[in-house]
Amino acid sequence: MMKSFFPLIVLIVSVPFESPNDQGMKDPKPVAIFDGRTFEGWEGDLKIFRIEDGAIVSGSLKDKIARNEFLCTRRTYGDFELRLKVKLLGGDAANAGIQFRTKRIPNNYEVSGYQADVGIGWWGALYDESRRNKVLTGPDQAKMKDVVRNGEWNDYVIRAEGKHIQLWVNGVQTVDYIEQDPNIETSGVVCPQIHAGPPSEAWYKDITIADLTR
Repeated sequence: MMKSFFPLIVLIVSVPFESPNDQGMKDPKPVAIFDGRTFEGWEGDLKIFRIEDGAIVSGSLKDKIARNEFLCTRRTYGDFELRLKVKLLGGDAANAGIQFRTKRIPNNYEVSGYQADVGIGWWGALYDESRRNKVLTGPDQAKMKDVVRNGEWNDYVIRAEGKHIQLWVNGVQTVDYIEQDPNIETSGVVCPQIHAGPPSEAWYKDITIADLTR
């Protein structure tokens, strides 16, 4: 008895991991929100913030930073992907961050909202500034020593969609957070920060936003 044999073909479908670069290819084109020359579209204390070599520079390596200072966009943003490069100078105690979905506090130098943290022991963490006043979530800081380029430029990505907040530092995801509090704002301004403390400088450049509002 003759038997016919049909080869069994198994099709294996692989679903690739989506990096922020892969995801970004599907999003609207990013738009520069800092032109590298002027503070058009921004507001803050220009005694603290200046422009050097196409970057926003905050603080000083000569004088102590008396209080937290923020340079904020005049425009508010809701769902977006923010990309920028960050460099922090001033030693282990230097600290800074990028506020987003943030509000200015009336008659106060402070702001209230999410902060993507910058600084040794803080890199890549999600902090809640002048609201819950705590780290909401963040990476193992011991592992961040192998991720962060101290004293050099670091790539930071902040992605906010509805209640979903994600952060990446140098291509490594550090935060994947879902906001549970229905009263937390889902829009606001973006503010590079320099934290009160010893003489230090935070540099920010190549700042772009892709509007993810559907």
